Amino acid sequence: MPAEPRRILVTGASGVVGRQVLAPLLARGFAVHAAATRPGPPMPGVTWHAADLLTEADRLALLRAARPETVLHAAWYVAHGRFWTAPENALWEAATLALLAAHRAMGGRRFIGLGTCAEYAATAPGGEAPWPESRPIAPGTPYGTAKARTAEAVLAATAPGYSTAWARLFLLFGPGEPPGRLVPSVFAALLAGRPADCASGRPVRDVASTWFLGEALAALAASPVTGAVNVAAGEGLPLAELVGRIGALVGRPELIRLGALPDRPGEVPVMVADTGRLRRDVGFTTPADLDGDLARLLAMMQVRTPM
Repeated sequence: MPAEPRRILVTGASGVVGRQVLAPLLARGFAVHAAATRPGPPMPGVTWHAADLLTEADRLALLRAARPETVLHAAWYVAHGRFWTAPENALWEAATLALLAAHRAMGGRRFIGLGTCAEYAATAPGGEAPWPESRPIAPGTPYGTAKARTAEAVLAATAPGYSTAWARLFLLFGPGEPPGRLVPSVFAALLAGRPADCASGRPVRDVASTWFLGEALAALAASPVTGAVNVAAGEGLPLAELVGRIGALVGRPELIRLGALPDRPGEVPVMVADTGRLRRDVGFTTPADLDGDLARLLAMMQVRTPM
């Protein structure tokens, strides 16, 4: 008889990142269970579960129902404009560690959490070189601090028979983003024929779509790799170039107004991931297609907002 597919539970599966992991996991042969406060649309091969992971009863009921070998934990509090300093960060730190402990106690085998480049020190030896996983951890926000503490505890749980990994994401964009974030706000303004007011655009960032990140996270889930792994494009570009590419795609570059808004105080000049572990250890070598994914997002937005 053929072996039963590996069961994986994706939390936060209706979120901006979580929703893009489901199809790549199916393609890798996983039996996919997806959890969210409100289940997403039906998807062949995916079993949805409604759960509030901040409650112990729902966490335990979810694990009993899904019986996952692996948990890919994408759920967290990410309300735009609030998550950096929100008290909910502490709640999600505790809920994440409780979920891990319960999964391990029930015989689970692997746990992967989603982290952030905001865990890293803003300045470190090496200057503006790509940031490796060995970069000092020195977050400057409550969000980054909660993620960093969670990462430390998750990675410490690796033991014989139970592996853990922590995926640190950099700047991302994709379907379902809050409209106030950079990429959707610029697209929306240009599609409406309005000026897109931006800051200087001088900061250099590592930008990847959630489609790309979903494929990379599925590869990490399927691998035996443990520890922290940067999950990003591994390439940097000035934000001015990013919005310039959006302007060219829409055909309204003259509406982009760089410098119309002030730069945020303390803006880090360069944040680019060293993705050597992702490519070498995980074996994920697919290049990011920034222009193709921006065009794909534009097509989706044009359907919702006819020109």
